[in-house]
Amino acid sequence: MGMNDIVQAILAPGAQVFVPVLIILLGLLFKMKLRKAVKSGADLVVGFVGMSILIGALVDQITPMTKRLGEATGLHLTAIDVGWTGAAAISWAWSLAFTFFALTIGVNFILLIFNWTKTINADMWNVWGKVLTAYIIYYVSGSYLWAYGLTTIQVIIELKLGDLWESQIADMFGYTNTTVTHIETFTAVIMYPVNRLMDFIPIFNKRIDAKSLKQKIGMLSEPWAMGFIIGILIGLLSRAPISNVLNFATYMLAIMALFPVVAKYFQSALTPFGAAMSKYMKSKFKNREFYIGLDWPIVGQSAELWVTATINIIFFMFWAIVLPGNSTLPFAGVINYCLAVGGLLLTGGNLLRMIVLSFLYTPLFLYGATFLAPILTKMGKMTQAINIPKGSEITWSSIEAPDLRIMFAYMAQGKWWAYVGFLALMALFVLMYRHISKAPLPSQRYENLTKKSEG
Repeated sequence: MGMNDIVQAILAPGAQVFVPVLIILLGLLFKMKLRKAVKSGADLVVGFVGMSILIGALVDQITPMTKRLGEATGLHLTAIDVGWTGAAAISWAWSLAFTFFALTIGVNFILLIFNWTKTINADMWNVWGKVLTAYIIYYVSGSYLWAYGLTTIQVIIELKLGDLWESQIADMFGYTNTTVTHIETFTAVIMYPVNRLMDFIPIFNKRIDAKSLKQKIGMLSEPWAMGFIIGILIGLLSRAPISNVLNFATYMLAIMALFPVVAKYFQSALTPFGAAMSKYMKSKFKNREFYIGLDWPIVGQSAELWVTATINIIFFMFWAIVLPGNSTLPFAGVINYCLAVGGLLLTGGNLLRMIVLSFLYTPLFLYGATFLAPILTKMGKMTQAINIPKGSEITWSSIEAPDLRIMFAYMAQGKWWAYVGFLALMALFVLMYRHISKAPLPSQRYENLTKKSEG
């Protein structure tokens, strides 16, 4: 048994086992009492398993509706969307996959030592995302140096995103010293210019979230009501029988109502853990603050996130129909968490902004998936991780950070414009980082913008 097989065996039970065990061990390291550490781990299990069940139910319900929607529009596209599970299977099948644990931990350690980050990335489950980036780079360039070098940049970006989002997450959800280090939040970088432009348009400066909508439209703003309405809309667009539409809408009602309930277990787990970690680290490193970096479901209690993700299914199908040159039919990856989570953190939960940004930026993901289809197809055939029908291609319609990964691929091939594109992305990243770091927190942001626009 090789090292890669050993690593995959450890991770095989999934994030719902691996991450809670890691949190319990870290909690004990940070001097938490055994009972509290185990309680944090148990609450994380409930959070991850509950979220996994709900997302699975959501996908099971949406998949046939998406298929109907495609058939109703006469859409026939060649690239099969295998979603993140297909991409992960290809990534773990690469013989060098296990080495990226060492890369991720090593880079994190170096940045912590030199005080270049505050984030300790505990999201080892998503190391496969780094593997995918490296494998794509290696496949197109044949260079291990480029693969490891550029993936190191991705690791650094993830840690700096973690530094940035901690204050936003604390303000919106009440977590302490907890952040998200998933590369999917990099979508906020390309959204930033349009979101900044929205600061000067009065309608976008009003607080429009689930809480404010509740004051204006009452019951219709409740997550369950939004789920039911969106379910009816998607069902009708798919031209399903009315019984199927009502059944789908009922499932959407229940799922949308349960997401915030399940997500609160993350708060129950991470608040005492974050406090213990902060206390321990401050005792060892004077005048320094540390954050624990985890996967995106910790922000899953946001009703705005799920409303945006669900509405974006309609946007995906619309753009798949009208975009020239698109070969991707959104299917397994039709729920685009990149747009929803990135938009949530960037806008502070402004629902109107999140929906508009999702509509405008969906084409990037479809074109990114179309570009990567022949590459992922050949990688899938090489690893034999996925059974690919003859004459077909595979892709991932909501691939995380498609712009960054495509720039990396072309940089490794020596394309000058890819270096320009990458530098432009980094310039936007720096601008966004500085702006959000100095801007008021979400709880005060839109009150200030409203006063400014009215003045």
